[in-house]
Amino acid sequence: MAETALAEVMAELAELEDPKTRAVNERHGDDHGVNLSKLRALAKRLKTQQELACRLWDTDDTAARLLAVLICRPKAFERDELDAMVREARTPKVHDWLVNYVVKKNPHSEELRLAWSADPDPVVASAGWALTTERVAKKPEGLDLTGLLHVIEAEMKDAPDRLQWAMNHCLAQIGIEHAEHRTRAIDIGERLEVLKDYPTSPGCTSPFAPIWISEMVRRQHAKTVA
Repeated sequence: MAETALAEVMAELAELEDPKTRAVNERHGDDHGVNLSKLRALAKRLKTQQELACRLWDTDDTAARLLAVLICRPKAFERDELDAMVREARTPKVHDWLVNYVVKKNPHSEELRLAWSADPDPVVASAGWALTTERVAKKPEGLDLTGLLHVIEAEMKDAPDRLQWAMNHCLAQIGIEHAEHRTRAIDIGERLEVLKDYPTSPGCTSPFAPIWISEMVRRQHAKTVA
């Protein structure tokens, strides 16, 4: 039954493949051509199916893996399963969805955060930093924020792209959420100039940490006043 379901879903994903969508996605390192709104609609129809999700993941197809992330049960995975999956998730979108939609909801997330943050693979390490950023914002108790800023200051400038992006996000989050560290976070951003010249669409906030921090703090103050 599961094999039939897998074949049917893979056929439906193939029908959703669009060359123009693939061309756009490939510019961002994602090798699939399925519109994400249509993918989410398919996931909504299938609902949660853990066994099918695992079979979709095992196909090594990017669209199938994105669908797997949407229909799985995040808490059902063991620690070692998630560790293997994050190492297999080589396209940015699969990596991001896996971390945000699955790992963050899994009971092993803190253990994995600590292990991944120190991993020699920069893509795996970026997952650890993403989990740290989540804690900075939602559960900072027990985190050494000063120590994190030391590491960011020493390593972010020369880090590979995806790890650099994750560390920069953590830097910005520390500055946004923790006023006592804000001046130092902005200073680190200004001196390292990471993502300073990143092209930003009109109406969007620059990922350059000093601008990002200042803008988000401004919005928080505006809400408080209102």
